[in-house]
This record gives sequence, C-alpha cells and structure tokens, in this order.
Amino acid sequence: MAKVKENPNYKVIAENRRARYDYAIENDIECGIILEGSEVKSLRQNGGNIAESYAIVEDGELWLVNSYIAPYLQAKTFGHEEKRRRKLLVSRKELARLWNETQRKGMTLVPLVMYFNHRGLVKMKIGIAKGKKNHDKRATEAKRDWSRQKQRLLRHGE
Repeated sequence: MAKVKENPNYKVIAENRRARYDYAIENDIECGIILEGSEVKSLRQNGGNIAESYAIVEDGELWLVNSYIAPYLQAKTFGHEEKRRRKLLVSRKELARLWNETQRKGMTLVPLVMYFNHRGLVKMKIGIAKGKKNHDKRATEAKRDWSRQKQRLLRHGE
C-alpha cells in the first residue's frame, strides 16, 4: 500500500458537532469567507467558534451571522470585531439555489465546519438542513445505540 502524505496546510478550525443532532442535513456546500488579517491570524491560533452561528441569504449575498473569532492580541490598532457578520462567497447559481431552499422550502443554512484547505485558505462547509423534532432526535439516538450494541454483540460473539 502506498502511504498517503498528509497535507500540512489542511486543518480544522471549528466544527459544529451539534448540527447533525439538531438538524437533518440534506446537502452541503463549500464556500469561501471574507476575513480581515487579524481574524486569519487568530484562526491560525485556534480562536474560532461556529456552534451558535447560522447563514442567511440577504440582498443577493450570503452572510454568516453570530460566529465568534477571538481577538488577536498582537493587532492592537487594526483588530477586528469578534461577532461581526461575515460575507460568504458562493457562485450566483449556488446562491440562487440556497435562496430557493431557504425561502420556498423552509430549510435552514447551518455551518458545519470551518477549516484551512490544502492551499491554506479559510473555507466553510454549510449544510442545507431541516430542523428535527424531539421524536426524530430520539429515533436517531435509538438507531445509534442499537448499532453500537450490535457491533458489541458481533465482537464478543454472544
């Protein structure tokens, strides 16, 4: 087997692990994000959180709302606002599709993961999701528990 060389630039910055529990993700899309220099430097030091953020289509643009990027201490004069709205970059065709999904079909745009790609650029993976009800969450949890128990039984041969 050939050894796969790990890319040194690829690095996960922030992950929204609760998104898959609270929402049924139907599709996901990768998009760029417009950041200031101090924000990128802060993200390189693991200073980001997207757990309570969401994306909206407004005035023909895609925005990331309520995401947190910690202040970069060395950027005293040219710092950034921690919870500002950040513009996400997608093509017009994808933007039209996202607007259609959210406005007509009642879907939600949930950030799943923020990462540095292989070129060292910050990217965001957005999920097109539908909110789960409590009974859906319980069913998902029961299915996950059953698959764990099934694996345990197969391992021990009981």
